[in-house]
Amino acid sequence: MLGIDTNVLVRFLVRDDDVQFEKARKLIAREVTAGRRVFINQLVLMETEWVLRSRYVVPKNRIIEAISGLLNATDVQFEDESAIEEALFIWKDATADFADCLIGAKNRRMGCRATATFDVKAAKLSGFMAA
Repeated sequence: MLGIDTNVLVRFLVRDDDVQFEKARKLIAREVTAGRRVFINQLVLMETEWVLRSRYVVPKNRIIEAISGLLNATDVQFEDESAIEEALFIWKDATADFADCLIGAKNRRMGCRATATFDVKAAKLSGFMAA
């Protein structure tokens, strides 16, 4: 299994640099052809969402579609896929950031009774509380 960094994932998804996209595509294809999976950890996923939203101004629904597509790919493995699925489900109707939704989902899965935050939007999410 090969882990990929945010910049590789973003280039693969956005395709705004032909040379880097092709390198990312070949790298991923080489792993898949060899019968290995590509690993995306939660930090990379959170960074990718932030880059897509802030730098590329990709709408939330398109980011959700992209992440969902990756979740459905059999040759991609995520860190704690269930927490990511839960976070996406919550995020689609929330005003809070994806990162907050993922933090809450991960904390619930780790047995936390709540997640304390100063973030007003995150505090409105189920499982969060104002600090």
